[in-house]
Amino acid sequence: MSPKIVELEQVFYRCDKLRAAGKRLVATNGCFDLLHVGHVRYLQAARALGDFLAIGLNSDRSVRELKGSGRPITKESDRAEVLAALQCVDLVTIFPQIRATRFIAAVRPAIYVKGSDYRSETLNEEERAVLKEIGAEIRLIPFETGYSTSRLIEQICKTRR
Repeated sequence: MSPKIVELEQVFYRCDKLRAAGKRLVATNGCFDLLHVGHVRYLQAARALGDFLAIGLNSDRSVRELKGSGRPITKESDRAEVLAALQCVDLVTIFPQIRATRFIAAVRPAIYVKGSDYRSETLNEEERAVLKEIGAEIRLIPFETGYSTSRLIEQICKTRR
């Protein structure tokens, strides 16, 4: 297992040391089910905003709750390993909740990043409250047009017919 993959309980301590060393932490979260170039470009852009990129990865159970019974396609341990293999990613932790509130509170990022399908006011209310409490800046990164996991799944299904 990659040293970049950390249990949620250890995230606070690791990130606290980084902040104490003057590092600017960036955090994002998501399912990252079938990793594609849109994800990679998004994560590279997020990492460019600071010194350290932490990713909160939805657990298999929370992905099912968010996306439906056919998801995730790839199990959480594999998704974490693939993300950790990316040079732009410094830390990956799997969280079991649907919302990233505990992950955000553990990282306490200077910058919290989401895709441009969100707006600050459409983020989950509890997540927004934690971000406000810690003084994190919310940054939205534009999506790469034409790339999505749902679209990729549709294309795979069409070719199998």
